Amino acid sequence: MKTVTVSTLTRKDTTISILIIGLMFFIFGFVSWVNSILIPYFKIACELTHFQSYLVAFAFYIAYFVMSVPSSYLLKRMGFKKGMMIGFFAMALGAFIFVPAALTRTYEVFLLGLFTIGIGLAILQTATNPYITILGPKERAAQRISIMGICNKGAGILAPILFAAVILRPTDQALFDQLTHMSPIERAHELDELIRRVIVPYSILGIALIVIGLGIKYSPLPEINTEEENEELAMANSDKTNIFQFPYLILGAVAIFIHVGTQVIAIDTIINYAGSMDIPLLEAKVFPSYTLFVTICGYLLGIICIPRFISQVNALRICTILGALLTLLIVFCKSDVVIFGHQTDISIWFVVLLGFGNSLIWAGIWPLALDGLGRFTKLGGSLLIMGLCGNAILPLAYGYFADAYSLRTAYWVLFPCYLYLIFYAIHGHQVKKWKLI
Repeated sequence: MKTVTVSTLTRKDTTISILIIGLMFFIFGFVSWVNSILIPYFKIACELTHFQSYLVAFAFYIAYFVMSVPSSYLLKRMGFKKGMMIGFFAMALGAFIFVPAALTRTYEVFLLGLFTIGIGLAILQTATNPYITILGPKERAAQRISIMGICNKGAGILAPILFAAVILRPTDQALFDQLTHMSPIERAHELDELIRRVIVPYSILGIALIVIGLGIKYSPLPEINTEEENEELAMANSDKTNIFQFPYLILGAVAIFIHVGTQVIAIDTIINYAGSMDIPLLEAKVFPSYTLFVTICGYLLGIICIPRFISQVNALRICTILGALLTLLIVFCKSDVVIFGHQTDISIWFVVLLGFGNSLIWAGIWPLALDGLGRFTKLGGSLLIMGLCGNAILPLAYGYFADAYSLRTAYWVLFPCYLYLIFYAIHGHQVKKWKLI
């Protein structure tokens, strides 16, 4: 297996690599953000509480915790391209598991399918995020990651709308309203029919993922040596024996854990929050797309402004502070408004705007956390990917408080998260040695 260093890649090689990785981020986004419609869909079809419905996110993202470090060893042994192919095959298997799950309307089997898809994505994310971070000048890393974010969130805008178009019908709202008045046998029959609508789209998705995996294996994507170190970096890291000797990396992994959790709460809870305002599911399905569109606006601003007008670390600071302020507005601001034809409480639009606050946080953390890791880059990247299990934990915390108090009150979960992110943006990324900070 022939590997190359970043410094030897031509401009054409770099462009091709960015395009291929961008396509992969589009696929990641499509598969990941469809969860925003799966959560309320399963809540109805499998008759779940809020807490139980957010096990969708838990099962999907806990796979990152389980698989991220093993993924780094898999990629080291197999190389990027073969490893990515295996990741796509794992995702395909997860999609196919949806078929028996739907035939039996067994929520636990759906969760197994989501966990398997998450395993595949963990492998792919462990490969692609360090790859795109080092694929060019360090000071432009946030810019490249923002481009990947546009691909990811662009797919996220399409996913819930297309999925809803495939599995939901205009008459479904009347069905949902009548479910509580049906006999148990009649209700079970209607819910069985409802859940089986996922069989065809997920079967097609599984086949497509197999084809894409084979395509990546034989693509011109180069095998990059992520463990290269120049003489200065090798000297600086000569006394390092493990990744725990890089405090800014460990603190960055915690920041990733918190950030992705806040991001998925903003997107995956918004349909249920709209439902609490008596907005029907068929109308509420577009709200995740609004959040993702605002996120893309943030990415575009980052591409234009970083590093020409603002450094990536200052962009990170601004976004984390904005997230904290928007959280307070969600909790405290109450007023009826009509925006884009939706009659809602104004607080839901602050949830939408969290997409802007979240937009450049991921892109800001990665280059700061991986800076100067050298031969530890792959393992450091896998540790950051492990932080994606925040998508599994924090939505459950939100769901617990939503059941115990209210959907609005549960957004308080976000506030301490943004306070930590502010800490990392201002000070945490500069910590080179463990000490009282």
